[in-house]
Amino acid sequence: MSANFFVETAAVFFSLALSAGAVSGQDYPAKPLRLITSNPGGGNDFTARLIAQGLSGASFGQPVIVDNRGSGVLPGQAMLQAPPDGYTLLVAGSSFMIGHLLQDSPFDPETDFAPVCLAATTPNIVLVHPSVPAKSVRELIALAKTRPGELNYSSSSAGATQHLSAELFNAMANVKIVRVAYKGSAQGLVGLAGGETHMMISTASSSVPHMKSGKVRALAVTSAQPSALAPGLPTVSATGLPGYEVISVDAVFARAKTSSAIVNRLNQEIARALAREDLKLKFFSAGSEVAAGPAHELGAFVKSEIAKWGKVIRQAGIRVD
Repeated sequence: MSANFFVETAAVFFSLALSAGAVSGQDYPAKPLRLITSNPGGGNDFTARLIAQGLSGASFGQPVIVDNRGSGVLPGQAMLQAPPDGYTLLVAGSSFMIGHLLQDSPFDPETDFAPVCLAATTPNIVLVHPSVPAKSVRELIALAKTRPGELNYSSSSAGATQHLSAELFNAMANVKIVRVAYKGSAQGLVGLAGGETHMMISTASSSVPHMKSGKVRALAVTSAQPSALAPGLPTVSATGLPGYEVISVDAVFARAKTSSAIVNRLNQEIARALAREDLKLKFFSAGSEVAAGPAHELGAFVKSEIAKWGKVIRQAGIRVD
């Protein structure tokens, strides 16, 4: 065959590749999007609806539909059936990232999904009952070391944020504060406020009303930096337990093997939507802060969360049946 044949063939393939890139990037989206998430009224649903509201505008050019698929592994399982074309996305939280470490799961968050964009973060607050003679994280650790196994903490279900956060605290501080299980986080807070337990690590939004009533005392916020959601509170890391950080997140994922052009377009559009002041205020009023960033940052965060919580889960022997 002539050299011209190979040149002409290469040109055709190059042209097709450019055309495919245009379709996957510049011509996207050409139809409505679907955001799969958990039950109506939950935190992931709240985030999904605000993202849908922000995207359904002139710049994106297509409607965005929220598709509630239940709790647990169900949203992720439903997402597995979607093609990697960027038209079906998953809005999920921290439990999605580490659920496979606690129980059998039909998917792997790292290999079955592509990170698109972090959406919002929620810090937690270390709370104690007013009867506990500790005014700081450092003093709480010192107290726990002098009374091993005597102090306890409120927790909701096994593997939930309250449980894992306290076990991470135990491991890093080398103390033994004993878990007391409640049916839910609200009941756990009531138990703490009533003096049934000594400590709890709870979300800022749930904690503030009890803090204002004086029935619990806040020691520190669990985020790496002080949070406007808990004004005036120092971080756990800065006041007795260096390196301690726990945040709950909501994030957006596509199917694995979705083109980078589509992922980048989605990331840019979602970040632009979340930058709207009205949406930021709605997140803040619900106890979260907007935290959009590049897709690779979400990917790195997922890896770090799996590594951190995997170690805690193994050391504490946590398993969800």
